[in-house]
Amino acid sequence: MPDDPAPGLPFAKMHGLGNDFVVIDRRRTAHPVTPALVRALADRHRGVGFDQLALIGPDEGGADLRLTFWNADGSESAACGNATRCIARAEMDRTGAARLAIRTARGLLAAEDRGAGQTAVNLGPPILDWSGIPLAEAMDTAELPIEGVPVGTGMGNPHCTFFVEDAERVPLESFGPRYEHHPLFPERTNVEVAQVLGPDAIRVRIWERGTGITLASGSCAAAAAVAAARRGLTGRAVSVVLDGGRLAVDWRDDGVWLTGPSVHVFDGVLTPAFLAGLA
Repeated sequence: MPDDPAPGLPFAKMHGLGNDFVVIDRRRTAHPVTPALVRALADRHRGVGFDQLALIGPDEGGADLRLTFWNADGSESAACGNATRCIARAEMDRTGAARLAIRTARGLLAAEDRGAGQTAVNLGPPILDWSGIPLAEAMDTAELPIEGVPVGTGMGNPHCTFFVEDAERVPLESFGPRYEHHPLFPERTNVEVAQVLGPDAIRVRIWERGTGITLASGSCAAAAAVAAARRGLTGRAVSVVLDGGRLAVDWRDDGVWLTGPSVHVFDGVLTPAFLAGLA
């Protein structure tokens, strides 16, 4: 991303398999980011449009950078796997580094250049305990007491994965919000419908908490892969087929590794007139 050359707020637009982001580098601008600004930027008609917004900042603990995330509705999120991958790729291209340490609310995450435009990020170990996801009460997270018996998983944000015979036939526009706001999830939840294609592949469609239907999501892909492995439906390394393309997920002893492509679409500057309209 460029230095702050003119009045306004510089930003970058990126996407991972159509899961798109606005990225603001707080190392280069001191302009405040508020929920009102996030919602205005998320408007695809009057703003820029995105699934999530990511803020880059310096890290006092020695990491290469620190990331914080916002959903399109102005709420904060502790994790965003695809945005982390996209920003890692841009930072590697800028610095020439092959590996990065990235601080998020999830903890310290490792990112690696895998070559051929592929970037991998370790999203950390999945959260399998009910209190960490979090759920409203103690229960077996591998079989939630909800119609369809989904799996609950925490990836720094909560996930609810339903296994279905045909993911394409689920009316996600109504199914997603019904479970995003289920009382079992006090902080709402991301919703995935997953169809097992084989021992090393699953088809996943996504409803993201605070955003809606998205073409892809790194943390959702990871959560669905973990859920499939816990159920014994697949191995721990799978190809996840999303509406926007494929991500590779590998649940290892050190965490869940997410690998895929990313695109830095353009850089821009929000005008002072746009920013003044939010006052």
